[in-house]
Amino acid sequence: MIGMVWVGIQRFGSMFVSFISNIVLARLLTPDDFGYIGMLLIFIAVSTTFIDGGFGSALIQKKHPSEEDYSTVFYWNIGLSVFLYLLLYFGAPLVSIFYKMPLLTPLLRVQGLILILNAVSLVQLCKLRKKMQFKIIALVNLISAIISVIAAIIYAYYGGGVWALVLQQLLQSALIAVFLWIICKWHPLISFSRKSFRELFSFGSFILISNLLSSFANNFRGLLIGKAFNASTLGYFSQAQKVENVFSSSLASVVEQVTYPLMVEVKDSPERMKSVQRQFNNAILSVVMPIMYLLCLLAYPIIEFLFTNRWIMAAPILQILSIQGIFICVQGTSYNVIASLGKSRTLFNWSIIKSLTGLSLALIGLYLGGLYGVLWSMVLGSCMIVVYNFYLVSKFTSYTFWSQVKDIYPIILLSTIPFLITFAYSFIMKVNNLGDIILGCLYIGVYVLVIIFSPAGAIRELRNNLMSVLKRK
Repeated sequence: MIGMVWVGIQRFGSMFVSFISNIVLARLLTPDDFGYIGMLLIFIAVSTTFIDGGFGSALIQKKHPSEEDYSTVFYWNIGLSVFLYLLLYFGAPLVSIFYKMPLLTPLLRVQGLILILNAVSLVQLCKLRKKMQFKIIALVNLISAIISVIAAIIYAYYGGGVWALVLQQLLQSALIAVFLWIICKWHPLISFSRKSFRELFSFGSFILISNLLSSFANNFRGLLIGKAFNASTLGYFSQAQKVENVFSSSLASVVEQVTYPLMVEVKDSPERMKSVQRQFNNAILSVVMPIMYLLCLLAYPIIEFLFTNRWIMAAPILQILSIQGIFICVQGTSYNVIASLGKSRTLFNWSIIKSLTGLSLALIGLYLGGLYGVLWSMVLGSCMIVVYNFYLVSKFTSYTFWSQVKDIYPIILLSTIPFLITFAYSFIMKVNNLGDIILGCLYIGVYVLVIIFSPAGAIRELRNNLMSVLKRK
């Protein structure tokens, strides 16, 4: 339990530090600066996934890894990181030609050093995770994040431009590596075992393929927007996505950490599993939908307040991403139902399908509707994931697809209808920021009244659960 607390502290603490630094840096830098980093993100992310290669999960999963296992992974990570960095270094001019931006060559060559810095400390990180030393990991990450953010802000204030963002990433990775080497007190043997390598890779290979596809698919839209439009547009997209992620990703991570162990506990009782899934879906939607709808209604004043009017073009992007956030949050419960039943092969195949589908939808969206076509393709892709997750639940449990839909549609209707009326009024009357805020407050008021007085079964069950919790408090 204490471990989960520290995981939460690291997750939300890092998100808070990142969010605050984003606000400050957005006032000191330009959308182009953030766009340049966004263009290079896919190359760094995919390379980082290659370096891990599933070995981290394999080391943690293995009951008694030997020192030879740890040393083998360490030398493999160092060698591969150097190789990938050299590829990025000599391939950087091609990336500049692809985007038609010469500045990207030196940026990628410097930013690519992150690969080596991360590889140096991967084994130490795995050892701490295996020993459940989450407090140390959390403190190392938070301290490193705070120091690197302060350095980046100072550098940006004195005219560092995009290089302030590069400094932030490099310094944070370097500090984490230094702290982990000092704390962990582990040193590799002068040994590389082919047997250990084959054994660990056989377990981690499926994880590697899945993670590579997910990493590429998650960052492909940034590559697409940067190539099809310009750095500023990608900068607006990047900032809007960060604001939306503060709510959707944090809530999704909480759902993932809480529901999986609970589903494992009740997996032998179909009725209990069905009840738990229904209650979680209702609770998540009743919280997520009004938050995301409110984010959509208040997108313009939020962006202007956080980042100044210079970033106002990020507001319509945030509105669409807020709708996607609803589907992101509701994916986790049904996914964990399947995971708790041990259907790993099914989930692996599904991860490949949804990654390829996401890539295809992004390309089709760009062709049909430009930037907003890409954004709505993200919404559609997330919706399709929810639908298919529901299908998988119905396939492996007694909870049918239409029963799942029937159990959540009252909350969907009762939160969506007031939002559509409010949004339509805001759009038709072209209200200003103050009007948006008033309408947002009105929406929340109506929604709360609906939750309190609605006779719908799902709403009533949720209301009773909330009241019982309040009484216990």
